[in-house]
Amino acid sequence: RDLAIANKLEKLNNTTLPKVAYDQQAKFGAKGKNKFWYGFKKHISVDMQSGLINKVALTPANITDAKGLKHVLPGSGAIYADKGYCDKQTHIDAKRKGCNLKAILKNNMKNKNKGRDSFITKMRSPYERVFSQTNHRTRYRGVAKNQFAMFMESLAFNLKRMVILNEEYGF
Repeated sequence: RDLAIANKLEKLNNTTLPKVAYDQQAKFGAKGKNKFWYGFKKHISVDMQSGLINKVALTPANITDAKGLKHVLPGSGAIYADKGYCDKQTHIDAKRKGCNLKAILKNNMKNKNKGRDSFITKMRSPYERVFSQTNHRTRYRGVAKNQFAMFMESLAFNLKRMVILNEEYGF
């Protein structure tokens, strides 16, 4: 930021960022109109039966959730997702992979069904623990190092989850 001010750059966005950024691969991302961050975005696929993490991917923060889904799509089955995944291209990507996408619809969409969305929310809620228990900050510079750190964090989460599953079901 200070370097941008010194260079008299009026707007610090993803086009001027490489000139002054500490991490050249990180970008600005947004959630809504008021929440912005600089860095990366995690994409995680969770198994609905066991609660184990199947796939993880890391992208710059300017990549939307819908575009990041293709990195973590499972081979088949149903996908229960939030409002960030309810666009046409995401449904096409899911069908191409043999998946059935069940995403909560945005409030301004014509086919909005609150009962359906409530059901999807209830299906997703036990698996939200994965997202709440993972670290939201990155420690390293670059996609590769942060991807590896996220992979190791997911591995540790799965090992802890396996202990719980072993106690519950006696595997």
